[in-house]
Amino acid sequence: MRNYPVEGAGLGLRRSMMGEEVPSAAVDFFEVAPENWIGVGGRYGRWFREFTERYPFILHGLSLSIGAPEPLDMDLVGSIKKFIREHDIRYYSEHLSYCSDHGHLYDLLPIPFTEEAVMYVAERIRIVQDALGQRIAMENVSYYAAPGQEMSELAFLNAVLGEADCDLLLDVNNIYVNSINHRYDPFEFLRGLPSERMRYVHVAGHYDEAEDLKVDTHGAPVIDPVWELLNKAYEIHGVMPTLLERDFNIPPIPQLLEEVGHIKTIQASHQVEENYVLSRR
Repeated sequence: MRNYPVEGAGLGLRRSMMGEEVPSAAVDFFEVAPENWIGVGGRYGRWFREFTERYPFILHGLSLSIGAPEPLDMDLVGSIKKFIREHDIRYYSEHLSYCSDHGHLYDLLPIPFTEEAVMYVAERIRIVQDALGQRIAMENVSYYAAPGQEMSELAFLNAVLGEADCDLLLDVNNIYVNSINHRYDPFEFLRGLPSERMRYVHVAGHYDEAEDLKVDTHGAPVIDPVWELLNKAYEIHGVMPTLLERDFNIPPIPQLLEEVGHIKTIQASHQVEENYVLSRR
């Protein structure tokens, strides 16, 4: 049985939610970007502390820039390590991409799908894991171009995970977006991923720029094909902790909790099936 850092269905905690009531049974865990909370004091700091004392938390980094040409920001890594200890954070994940080159680029850019990039990125992931003293997960990201591509996205992702010996944060919306933009079968992509490396899942909404161009915005409700992909992920890899991301056009908490509740419903349906199968043995 796999060891997950959290259980159930989670929600990304945003500052705009301050003052809204979150029923304790509605959300099983929360996730934040450490860059948005490290060093924050005052009423936001007190509010955040109240949440970390009540709920399990995961960090999902924004600016580690694991694929960047510039040196790793080890000061940031040190701050994250201290933050994890201060708030008893359960886990840390980052994007398999880069966002800096002699300055922050404010976007997640694709790492070239090459053997050289696999070795380069894997070494940087190992350095970060050693510095933190724990395993981390890399997230499969959305991308809109593949410069210098020598292997498929799936082959690149699996090669990095294996070479770095790190975990996977599975983002099903990113698989859906990429499958439309780059014309591949999302279900085949799912089947090709290593179950044993998965630690939790992201689900989110996106923007339809055109019929054949989807943009990962986290600014809209999750659509049915993405829910279907989440359902398939559970079918293939088992039920995993799953978090709803919403970064823009954030609706009131009750509306977000409807989607968190939908995650719970899908999870429960698979757990019923699993229990039935076990009872028949």
